[in-house]
Amino acid sequence: MKHLEGKITVVTGATRGLGKGIAIALGEVGATVYITGRTLERSTSDDGVSGSLQETQLAVEQAGGVCIPIQVDHSDDEQVRLLFERIQDEQGQLDLLVNNAYAGVQALTDAAGKPFWESEPSLWDACNNVGLRSHYVASIFAARMMTPHQQGLICTISSWGSLSYIFSPPYGAGKSACDRLVADMAIELKPQNIASLSIWPGIVGTEKFTQFAANMDERAAAEPKNSAIKEKYNWETPLLTGRVIAALTADSTVMRRSGRVQIVAELANHYGLVDKNGERSVSLRSLRFLLPLVFPALRKYPWLVPNINVPWSLLLLKSLSSPKIGAAE
Repeated sequence: MKHLEGKITVVTGATRGLGKGIAIALGEVGATVYITGRTLERSTSDDGVSGSLQETQLAVEQAGGVCIPIQVDHSDDEQVRLLFERIQDEQGQLDLLVNNAYAGVQALTDAAGKPFWESEPSLWDACNNVGLRSHYVASIFAARMMTPHQQGLICTISSWGSLSYIFSPPYGAGKSACDRLVADMAIELKPQNIASLSIWPGIVGTEKFTQFAANMDERAAAEPKNSAIKEKYNWETPLLTGRVIAALTADSTVMRRSGRVQIVAELANHYGLVDKNGERSVSLRSLRFLLPLVFPALRKYPWLVPNINVPWSLLLLKSLSSPKIGAAE
C-alpha cells in the first residue's frame, strides 16, 4: 500500500546502516526520499564495509519509491542549507526529516575498552558534531519548510545509551542531549502542528555491528550480554526502524507522541509491523528480552517468558549510572 505517495522525506546519513534501511522502508510505501551522505558512488571504506548513496538509491527504487541522492557533509552548515533550499525549489514542501547522520562509529571503535581520559578530546567532537549538532542544524532548516504548511514530522535517531552507559561518556551525553533536543523542539513546534520524536531502535544488525559481532573473541563472547550479541539474539534489521517511521508519518494522531521517546519494537507491535525476516522483536525493556539476556538457556524458549515491559520508573531506578538528584548523606 503506497500510503506515503506524494510525501517528501529526507533521511540523513543514508549510505548504509539505519539510514539505508529507513530510506528503503519509506520507498516501500511510495514516498519521495531525499538521502544524504558523504559517499556518492560505490566504494569500500577502511573498515571493509561498502556503502554509497547510489546503492541506497537503487534499493529504494527497487522497493517502489522515488529516491534523490545528494552528497552532503553534515559538518558543513552551508551544505545543509543548500540541501533544504534545493528541496524547497524542487518540491515546495517537506513532510518528514529523519535525523540519522552520525560520524562517531569509527572513533568509538578505536576507543573501545579505554576510559575516557585515555582517549583524545576529539572523541567528543566525533560523537557529537555530526550526530547532535548536525541534527539541530537540519531541524532548523526543516522546520522553516514545514511551518508555513502547519504540518510535518521530525524524527531523531537516539539510543538506549541515553538511559545508561554504552560505549563511552561522550556517546551517552550526546544521546541524552538528542532526547532533550527532541523534547524542547516539540514544545516550540507544537503550535505549528509539527511533531518531534526521539526514536530508539533495539539491537540493530547494521553492516558495522554485524562485523563487530563476527569478530568478537571467545573470551568476550563468554559474557552473557556479549553472547547475546554473538548469537544475534533479538536483533532488528534497519528496515524495521524505517517501517515504524513510515507508520508514524502516516499516523494522523502522531502529535500525541510529540516530545517523547518512541521505542521501535513497541511501535512495531502497536502498528502490527514485522521485520524484513517476518519476525517481530521485543523491546529491550521487556522481560522477554531481559531474562534471556541474563539466563542464556531461555533464549531457545523466549515464548516461556511474558512479554511485559518494565515501567520507566523502575528502569530509571535500576540505571545506576544515570544522574542522581539529591543531597549527599
